[in-house]
Amino acid sequence: MMSKRDYYEVLGVSRQASDEEIKKAYRRLARQYHPDVCKDPGAEKQFKEIAEANEVLSDEKKRSRYDQVGHAGNDDGGFGFDGFDIFEAFFGGASRGRGQRKRAERGSDLRVDLELSFEEAVFGVEKTIESHRLESCKTCDGSGAKAGSKVETCPLCHGAGQIQQMQRTLLGQFTHIATCPKCEGEGKIVDQPCPDCRGSGKERKLKKLQVKIPAGVDSGAHLRINGEGDAGSRGGPPGDLYLVLFVKAHERFARRELDILTIQPLSFVQASLGAEVTVETLDGPRKLKIPAGTQYGTVFPLKGLGIPALGTARRGDLLAEIRIEVPTKLTEEQADILRRFEETLGDSAEHSASFLDMLKSALGKH
Repeated sequence: MMSKRDYYEVLGVSRQASDEEIKKAYRRLARQYHPDVCKDPGAEKQFKEIAEANEVLSDEKKRSRYDQVGHAGNDDGGFGFDGFDIFEAFFGGASRGRGQRKRAERGSDLRVDLELSFEEAVFGVEKTIESHRLESCKTCDGSGAKAGSKVETCPLCHGAGQIQQMQRTLLGQFTHIATCPKCEGEGKIVDQPCPDCRGSGKERKLKKLQVKIPAGVDSGAHLRINGEGDAGSRGGPPGDLYLVLFVKAHERFARRELDILTIQPLSFVQASLGAEVTVETLDGPRKLKIPAGTQYGTVFPLKGLGIPALGTARRGDLLAEIRIEVPTKLTEEQADILRRFEETLGDSAEHSASFLDMLKSALGKH
């Protein structure tokens, strides 16, 4: 069986990395290797590995256990048993945060998917979005207690949120600190819970937000709105709201990095003799001079009419690719003119062979 990679190596951080550094590394890699974005064959496996590493290193207890005994410390059947491991059984868990009163916790991040038109993605837009998030209950002001009821200090732990238990082991007697089972680490007990939030202190509300989408975004882009996620617990800060953008396909235009591709049809007469044509762009119609003898597939760039580079005034180009339209219905007179035209070319017009093949195909129907 192949051994697992070191979790710090997977996320590309040092063993002294802070929680914020781990969080940033995970978000960056998750966006890069998400199966919906990355089409490499190994992307799904790598994404799972990244998620597993983040699950362990972002959890204080799991990370501490992993630092001491490696992968075995977080695998079923490893060193853990009965809710704590060998090190906790002999030395207690207070030094690693186990059993301490629950601290302030940051709220969960939320995700909203937002669909944009091609034009909205190119030029930017302001949108109204809706999200359901947990907010502090207004009825009880986040206390979780019914109006007029009491919030009492836990009689078992006396407000500490933890209790001490004496344990006898082969090495002698040790004190083990555990979370108070009566108040679940809160240090207080609500006599009568709030009827609206049922004692949780939070309620889910629908919130509408006005957000500005910058010009030049593309499908798969993530925009973070700070502090608009779920409310935190015990005075902790709220989470963030992430917008995941999806851009609808356009019937005329396609994106290639900062350039916009479009097809420009020409008649074979325009291609042969040259012409001035009108090209449709996202900025309105533009005139384009076509030189005589233009071939099928020739690309003409229209400078500065492409996608804006994020955060700058620079734009890519609009690339008009020529498609020569061969007529499918000709009058007898038109067909005769083309036959006589072909006779005047002689054997020296090798460059016109493919064009004449298309004409012959059309003429063959008459």
